[in-house]
Amino acid sequence: MPFVIKKIFASEKERALTFLKRELSLSQRDIQRFIAIGRVLVNNIPITKPSDYLEGEVEFIHFKPISKGLTPHLIEERFVVFDKPSGMLIHPQSRHTEYSLIDELKAQFGMDANIAHRIDQETSGLVLCAKDKKSEVDIKMMFQERDMKKKYLAMVHGELKEELRIDAPLLRYDDKNSPLVRMVVKVDSGGKESLTFVKPLKYFSETNTTLVECSPHTGRQHQIRVHMFHMKHPIVGDPVYGQREESLVKYLDRELPIDERVKLSGAKRLLLHANELEFELYGKNYNIKSSVNFEEICFDNMKV
Repeated sequence: MPFVIKKIFASEKERALTFLKRELSLSQRDIQRFIAIGRVLVNNIPITKPSDYLEGEVEFIHFKPISKGLTPHLIEERFVVFDKPSGMLIHPQSRHTEYSLIDELKAQFGMDANIAHRIDQETSGLVLCAKDKKSEVDIKMMFQERDMKKKYLAMVHGELKEELRIDAPLLRYDDKNSPLVRMVVKVDSGGKESLTFVKPLKYFSETNTTLVECSPHTGRQHQIRVHMFHMKHPIVGDPVYGQREESLVKYLDRELPIDERVKLSGAKRLLLHANELEFELYGKNYNIKSSVNFEEICFDNMKV
């Protein structure tokens, strides 16, 4: 379990900031952050301000990363790249999440290391991570300035014969009376600019599916998934976009059996893979490619 409870004892009444600085050797900034997110408790109740007084038993909930031996795809002086398997979270969803990619990164490279961007839990593939605070800023700026070229592989339903330029704005779904609010994103003229280039690679007549390469120019949440659904070529295995509301709700509530998911969506998992990263950093050009045989993975997951 990456989140653990450390119990400490305040023998006399003392301000939280002073006590925690001494007992935990944390900076004032870290103490303020931990208090703000409810990680310091007295009698099971989170304190709210660094100026609050503490006395007696104090509980401090902190992140203690664990490694399960996921080997990095590439290690450089200032950054590291993991080839994340499908199903692995990037960050914990709550303090009860038992394992995520941030565990591996911090367990192997220290607590200053951090993940610089996100891909969905079910999306597999390359994730670029910073080893220190300075490189984290540099890498995030590179993404913000769109100096990073990303290529994804996806297996989509139907035959796609020509390259596509999908210029369709995306908006977060906001109907709070519908379970579809958890679907998150839809194409909408009032949304943010979103552009994806798609190139067909190989058609499989026996499954009526096409392996495609997707290059997102923008980095919106669920961009490739929503754009392919919008073009009537949803990604095989997508349990959300292209599904009926009742099936979507069952999936979100973790009540959708695997065989039913395969029948409805075509695969056990979302068949989307972050396959290539191309960028210039610290005076060097990088073109990093995944070593995963994605086509083989697709057909393994399209079987019940």
